Amino acid sequence: MSNISHTLVLCALAAMVTPLPVAAQASLAEQQVNALEGLFGKQPGARRAQAKGLCATGYFQGNTVGRSLSSASVFSGAHIPAVVRFSVGGGNPKGSDKARSARGLAVQLTLPKGEQWQMANISAPMYFVRQPEDFVTFLQVRTPDPATGKPDPAKLKAFNEAHPETLLQAAYLAKNPVPASFAGVSYWGVNAFELINAQQQSQFARWQFVPQEGPLTFSDEELKALPDNFLADDLRQRVAHSPVVFEFKVQLAKPGDALLDPTQVWGADNIEVPAGKLVINKVSPDLSGACVAMTFNPLVTPKGIQPSKDPVLQARSAAYGISLGRRLTEANALK
Repeated sequence: MSNISHTLVLCALAAMVTPLPVAAQASLAEQQVNALEGLFGKQPGARRAQAKGLCATGYFQGNTVGRSLSSASVFSGAHIPAVVRFSVGGGNPKGSDKARSARGLAVQLTLPKGEQWQMANISAPMYFVRQPEDFVTFLQVRTPDPATGKPDPAKLKAFNEAHPETLLQAAYLAKNPVPASFAGVSYWGVNAFELINAQQQSQFARWQFVPQEGPLTFSDEELKALPDNFLADDLRQRVAHSPVVFEFKVQLAKPGDALLDPTQVWGADNIEVPAGKLVINKVSPDLSGACVAMTFNPLVTPKGIQPSKDPVLQARSAAYGISLGRRLTEANALK
């Protein structure tokens, strides 16, 4: 047999035993978005998480304390334009404002020299998973089985027992009153970020937006009498009367604090300092506004502020991008 014939035979045999190409496995980000759709259903044109919300605008003003911690121009003392999105937890854009879910405060600040700072804050001091892989399973074990209309209790129990930290946020929200207003609840940035000042001194920190009006809540009886949609109108009425203000407080990390686990709350003895304020002076009259097409990617930071290596934080960008792509495609198809 010639060399050419021998080669052809070997190639033919190799083709017989080489497996056919298989479809590529979905990325973790795709799995996360798919899991949200599985639990809440597909909501064309809506965000996959914190689906119900409204846009607002205003400004952020930093102070000297902020400047001592970070060289970021956001703390210069100037009025930094802000686009804000307030939201209700869950993937249903028609969900009830009375739900005991996390409220959201997403912020985009437009700084000088083309810089931006984007933040995604929630009304609980902890996140519900410490690893991005757990996000998928957390949602899947809570997704109803089509045959029973309920989640599989054995799978749910096994997951909860193996991941007790995933119950901490729900327990916090369950024991606290439902917010009476977007303007009357604190919002935490649950991930750690590194602040670097002009002297190149570094300090890890988390932050919180604290309402100037203090906590605004309802009793259970008051809540029962309310419609499912009251938060948007409440915020519009408040801002029409006077701006809504949040104090921006920075919590400084101590040695030993969890920098890579957003399910762990830092201690009450951590130093907390006021570094600025967020002022909301305009609210969209409807569901439109500048925030609609924004992702509020928390990895977008200015010079002087760096994301930590928290895996949950690092995984957000890809999932946000996939969610945005899907909802914009759906929105265009609905036109």
